[in-house]
Parts: sequence; C-alpha cells; structure tokens
Amino acid sequence: MILRIFGHDFHYEAENLCRVYFPNEKINIVYDESGDDSKQIITKCEPIEGGNIITVEALIDGKSRKVQADVIASGNDLRDKSELKTAQLMFSVLSDITGYTPPWGVLTGVRPSKLMLRLIDSMGKDEAYRYFTEDLLVSEEKADLALTVAKAEEKIVNLSEKNSFSLYVSIPFCPTRCSYCSFVSHSISNPSAKKLLPEYLEKLSQELEMTGRIAKELGLRLESIYFGGGTPGVLEASQLDRLLCSVENSFDLSALREYTVEIGRPDTVTPEKLRALKLHKVERISINPQTFNQKTLDIIGRKHSVEQSVKAYQLARAYDFRCINMDLIAGLPEENVDDFRASVDTAVSLRPENITVHTLALKRSSELNASGAEVAGGNEAKAMLEYASSKLSPLYSPYYMYRQSKCVGNLENVGWCTEGNECLYNVFMMEECHTVLAAGAGGVTKLCEPGGTNVERIFNYKYPYEYISGFDKITERKNGIKSFYLSY
Repeated sequence: MILRIFGHDFHYEAENLCRVYFPNEKINIVYDESGDDSKQIITKCEPIEGGNIITVEALIDGKSRKVQADVIASGNDLRDKSELKTAQLMFSVLSDITGYTPPWGVLTGVRPSKLMLRLIDSMGKDEAYRYFTEDLLVSEEKADLALTVAKAEEKIVNLSEKNSFSLYVSIPFCPTRCSYCSFVSHSISNPSAKKLLPEYLEKLSQELEMTGRIAKELGLRLESIYFGGGTPGVLEASQLDRLLCSVENSFDLSALREYTVEIGRPDTVTPEKLRALKLHKVERISINPQTFNQKTLDIIGRKHSVEQSVKAYQLARAYDFRCINMDLIAGLPEENVDDFRASVDTAVSLRPENITVHTLALKRSSELNASGAEVAGGNEAKAMLEYASSKLSPLYSPYYMYRQSKCVGNLENVGWCTEGNECLYNVFMMEECHTVLAAGAGGVTKLCEPGGTNVERIFNYKYPYEYISGFDKITERKNGIKSFYLSY
C-alpha cells in the first residue's frame, strides 16, 4: 500500500497506524503523486491563519473516505496537535472503511501502562484517563486495563532502589523453531547448532563471572534473575546445574527477591531438571503450552502434545514451586475464538499462579509471516482477549502489560497473577526502573541512570557462533557498565 505524506513529518506515527489496520501490507511512504496501488492513504497538513488544516483520505480497494479538521494553535503546540489530529482522522476513516475499531485507539506505543503512569504523575488520574479515552481514542475497557496495570506496576517499581539491578541469562537454543518465532534461537535438532552448546555455556559462565565482578565493584544490589531464550529447558540437568552454580559463584544473592527460569517447551521438562532448579532455590518457572489445541500445535511446529503440556505442569507442581507461569497466544493460525476459549479454560483449570496472554505478532523474520498463513483478524483477536479477561479476572489480576510491533489488531500482551505472585523481573525490565545486566548471545544490557531517566544499551552478539568467536569484544563492551555508573 501507499502512504502519501504532504506538508508534514508525521510519517512515523502515520505508518504505525496504517500497520494497525494492514499488518501484512508492505507500506511505501511517498511524498508526491507517484506510484499506484489499490490501497492508498493520503495525509495533508496545510497552513491556515492561526494553525493548520488536516486532510486524510483513504482509497482502499475501491472504497473511499475523506475527512478534514482545523487545528488552531502555535509553536510546538501546533505541531503536536496537528500530529494527533492526523492520527485521529486516520483512525476515523480506516475504522470506517475496514470495519475494525482498534480498542487502543491511536496509541501505538509499546508500554501503555508506563504512559498512563507518567500522565498520572504530570496531570492527575482523572485527566490522564480523559486523555486516553478522548484524545487517544482508547476504549474505556483498555483505559481501565492500563490504569489497573499502572497501579500494580507502580508498587513493584517502588521496590527498586538506586543501586538495584536485575540479571538476564540468555539460552538461545530450542528443540525446534516455532513458526511464529522471531527470536535469535538455534534448533538443537540441527547437529551443528547442538555442537555449539558446550562451548557456548563455557563462555556464558565466563561472562557471568565477569559481570558479577563488575556488579560487586560498583556496589550493585541484585533484585531478580531471569533465564530466558530460546528455551532454557533444552539444557541437560547437569548443564543446568553447572550454569546455576556459575550464577551463585558470581553474584551476591542475599538480597534476591525473585529467581525465574523459563523452562519453556513442555517436552523439555524432566524430574532431573526440576530437582536441579529446586536445589538452587529457583522458585518461579514458566512452562509455555501456547495453546491446548493439538491441531494448532502441529501447525506452528511445537512438536509436543497437549497431554505433555498438562503432564509437565503436574510434574512441576509436584516439586512445589512457589510460582508457575503458563503462556497462551491469541490469534494463532487457523484457531477460532472457540479454540482459544478452550485453551483459556484448560489453563485456568490447572490453576498456575501466573497466566500470560499474548497476542500473535507477525514478525518479519518468522516463518509464519513468510508463509502468508491465515491468522485471526482484529475483531476475532479482540474477542479472544475479551474472553480471556472475563475468565481470568475472578481469579487473577493483571499486573504487567506490553505490546509488540505487528501485533494482530494492535492488541496487547498481559500478565495475570494470583495475589502476591507478580513477576518482578518483567516489570523491572519493561518499566526501566533499574539496570538489567544481560549475559549470553542476543542479550541486551540496559543501563538505567540511578534515580534518573537516561537509559543506555550494550549489545551482545546475536548468534551463538558470533558470541563464541567474538567473546573478546563482548569483554571490552562490558567495561561500558563501569563507565556508565562512574559518570553519575
């Protein structure tokens, strides 16, 4: 499709809003009349006395809509109001022409609850809520969700101190690659990838030791640990044990509030691995079925059964972990609302302490996106999340939320928990209230200014083979942690 821009520089927000309605379309931004397409969005900003006149026209597969509005303001205020009005008019014509009204209105950011918190601080709760619903055109249901999550996240953020940090450990290997996945992860079913694993773990232990030494020198306080991936469950019990020992030997865990290992795929769960986790005082784990529909599991390449998901959860329950999370995804290929309802019902019947409901994101690098497979539309995905909310809310509370680019319907991912079982790491990381030191391939260290708002990042190499061969460079980059803290 073509997005035409005349007289303004609002192309970033305009493009993001186009993606809400047309997530699978390639969007070409042009600044003139060139080119032709059956789908075109035309946006104009023209000066008038005391302000601008905004025009938005949509020409979609033979249907057309056109709206205009005046914006009266001056200076920077004029630009901001003109950008918002352009988004509002695009929302109007595209909702009308497509039949889908995005419940998040014109809000396209990753962290709606963080925005809500910031607005509450600057303008008060009532005005923040009004801005969400009237200016950003967010539905009352989603504004209420943002407000609820903002309050829950604020309590967790307040646990963080100026010298707090969290640790992320990356295991970028999986049993097989899921069709929707865009993460940097190697399938250990590939012999060349599996061959990398021992050396990768050796380098990872060295990086943990180095990172722990830096944290000690700076007097940092470790609040939470999160093992993610990939699928950490691909590690053998002995490998997992050695890696957990590396963490214990490298860091002071005396102030640790939470220790999470995202086991991931149910077909990787074994008694030996669960015993290793318990031995090292890991109290929060994640076992992620994504769906309890066998046909869908087969389509997305999960290579495990519904029965394995249930048995893995029951086995973990027998080891008395304080908190177990299960992930579900709304909008998976060929799933309808009834299929998703059945998955939610099954998850709730198992009663894990956490259930995280994701909306499918059609990432560019995923097999699913390349295949052009049929997935849920915005209205269908919206109905799925509405059911999840209605089923979960009597037993769980939403405490954590974020959105991804190219999510079906511009919808959200929400963490639900029973009382007192919030995942602290998720909030610390998303709200950027303290530093997250990352180790492993694909890890991104986020350095947060103590008591301030500045955030800087240090990137590790993405792929395991790069991580191994370029380990000396990673060692050099780690010195940036000390430089950052010594500058304050």
